[in-house]
Amino acid sequence: MDGVITADEAQNEADWKVGVDIGGTFIDFCALEANSGRLASLKVLTTPEDPGAELMTGLTLLAEREGFDPAHMTRFVHGTTVGINTIIQRKGAPLALFTNAGFEDVIELARLRMPDMYSLFCSRPDPLIPRDMVFGIPVRMRADGSESRAPDMAAVERAVAVAKANGAQGIIVSFLHSWRNAVQEASVKAAIAHLAPELFVFCSAEVWPVIREYERSSTAILNGYVHPRVSGYLTALEERLKGQGVPARPMLTKSNGGLMNAAEGKHACVNMLLSGTASGVIGASWLARQAGEDRILTLDIGGTSADFALIIDGKPQFGTGELIGEFPLHIPSVSVSSIGVGGGSIASVDAQGVLRVGPESAGSTPGPACYGRGGERATVTDAMVVCGWLGHSEMAYGQLSIDTGLAQRAVGELAARLGRPVEQTAQAILDIAVSEMFVEVEKLASRAGVDLRDFTLMPFGGGGPMLGAFLARELGMKRVMAPRRPGVVSALGGLVADLRGDFIRTMFSPLSGTSLPAIREAFETLAQEGRDWLVAQGHNAAAQFNLSCDMRYIGQSYEIEVVLSPEWLANGNAAAIADAFHLTHQRLYDFHDPYGTIELVNVRLSAVGAGPKLSFPEIDVIAAPAIPARRLSVYTGVNVETIDLHDRQTLAPGSTFQGPAVVVQEDTTFAIPAGAQASVDRHLNLLLTFPE
Repeated sequence: MDGVITADEAQNEADWKVGVDIGGTFIDFCALEANSGRLASLKVLTTPEDPGAELMTGLTLLAEREGFDPAHMTRFVHGTTVGINTIIQRKGAPLALFTNAGFEDVIELARLRMPDMYSLFCSRPDPLIPRDMVFGIPVRMRADGSESRAPDMAAVERAVAVAKANGAQGIIVSFLHSWRNAVQEASVKAAIAHLAPELFVFCSAEVWPVIREYERSSTAILNGYVHPRVSGYLTALEERLKGQGVPARPMLTKSNGGLMNAAEGKHACVNMLLSGTASGVIGASWLARQAGEDRILTLDIGGTSADFALIIDGKPQFGTGELIGEFPLHIPSVSVSSIGVGGGSIASVDAQGVLRVGPESAGSTPGPACYGRGGERATVTDAMVVCGWLGHSEMAYGQLSIDTGLAQRAVGELAARLGRPVEQTAQAILDIAVSEMFVEVEKLASRAGVDLRDFTLMPFGGGGPMLGAFLARELGMKRVMAPRRPGVVSALGGLVADLRGDFIRTMFSPLSGTSLPAIREAFETLAQEGRDWLVAQGHNAAAQFNLSCDMRYIGQSYEIEVVLSPEWLANGNAAAIADAFHLTHQRLYDFHDPYGTIELVNVRLSAVGAGPKLSFPEIDVIAAPAIPARRLSVYTGVNVETIDLHDRQTLAPGSTFQGPAVVVQEDTTFAIPAGAQASVDRHLNLLLTFPE
């Protein structure tokens, strides 16, 4: 990412734009000085005991190394794992749920599905709110939005008293049909605020106003569960930035790949649960467009997990129902599949003598054994060191030095239990990690109906380049593209992301010419909400509004999202909308019913305010063989071979070399298997091609 330039006109005063992403092991920084086009990057070990402290450490190091001045920071974008880690670790706020009397089992019943229907040992996760903290309130709203029974305020008062006595910090209010009329939820919220002002309250209709009480309730619960930790973290973040003299209003990356300000993030916490993974895909899609690649499989490997996503026609894919730990997230988000295999994933031998990898991770404290920070259990990173792929230069911008002896000892303990040589045990750890990723990627490709042989793999994160080429080879993919700074792609994603707000309304209506006026009115209402939201984010320039509808054939249980053109609504062209639905249904399910009656369920609108316009300079290519820095010994799976080691800084556009080889750089190490042809393109991307 060296030499990024901006389209903004140069000014005399420095103009720093900073993207930051916090992972399980490292916090990544991507800092652009817009006037000169100079880009600085950095990785700092996280501090789980004091989230946010590593941010100040990184800003201080940027100032010392790059001349970065916090007082001249005009854009600060931050992605964090505080929310998702709170859910995964189940360290959220104690909550109570107020729902309709007779519907107290709504979150336990869910959708009556088991996570793995083919497993005899499968069980559903315990809900985030225990059953004795769910209170049924005598109240009822009809499906048409008219009130059948007003809330019983005496029951509300009793429920508040019990919830407080049981230690609740917050209350979620979710009543039937509040998507149609939210007045009952609002009146109960006001009553709770009067009875117990120390408790925070979220209503399901204000978090995500859609039909289906379980999805609406669970989304509101996730929002409330992480609220105290996220709000406290963001408040401390704002104070720390202010103390550093940063004038920029802090922005947060969202699950939908867009941005929002930190003030909104304190109450709309659910929107940032997948911020880190989403911003990685946004950064990857921007890099792909710069390089002219339109079909990409992203591979983001950090210390804890490997995340996969598809970029088609240069755009990330979106969806709902992404899993947050064990719970589905029903708001729009970048579609990412994750598996608990990362650089810090711990290898172990189970009671049956079978070698396993993950999902437990060593994290940053103590970290892999080779880091020399107290870790004693073998990890994927240690296996890379034992095989010889890793450990030939300082890591993480000089913050880590690899101790080969500690890695040998950790893997050696497993080797002794298995009765195998140390190198073979290390290779087995890597093979298992790659095979587990292979299974997850195959499932992703099957769901999307794509042939991965038509895609280019883009590995990033600290661990992506270590294992990416081996995964691509197993998948039969022909191309791999590693960006110049793969370790900070997620931070770059925040830097180039747009403001994006999602808005939704449920409106059951058959699709016909007579229903179009109501649909137009719903979109106009959402568009005004979108404009107001963008203004609240500080965006007063032109905006883009993307329209879609959730539609289905009458009689179907679930709907599909169909992208709409504004002209179809303006011209009253119901036939065009119907054709778009049929085509989408055919693409997804390989059939459609041209005579079926179509029902419109939800209307959706995303309001987009464009982010900064950045671009890469193209550097002239001078074809020449790369000159290796030195030779080293690597166990390649069969025997020890002597291969080339290249320094990424010396690889110029047009440089070529053959695998097997190792490429070292400040933020990661690229392991290149035998048979790969490597070259550097005009944007300093490292390209691998495999023979047919």
